Amino acid sequence: MASIGCSCLPNSATPSVHLIDARGLKCPLPVLKTEKAASTLPPGTLVEVRATDPMARIDLPVFCRQQGYAFELREEEAAMIFTITLGGAKENGPR
Repeated sequence: MASIGCSCLPNSATPSVHLIDARGLKCPLPVLKTEKAASTLPPGTLVEVRATDPMARIDLPVFCRQQGYAFELREEEAAMIFTITLGGAKENGPR
């Protein structure tokens, strides 16, 4: 089973990045972990969610649209990587 964890990588030159490793988790868990993290982080924080469940391709963008978060989706090594900007209004992901 994949390890589950979150971490922040502070950098004074760029916004902090909060990492969520949701690989191996079935939806809605990637969304729920993202929602929980977003409720404790300030606007402008970048949240990077790594997920392998194909439903995350649908569920995370819907969540972002509902919350008004900007997001981008890319794929690397059999995982989807969502980069979400909390509080962002511009969407860059697929519809």
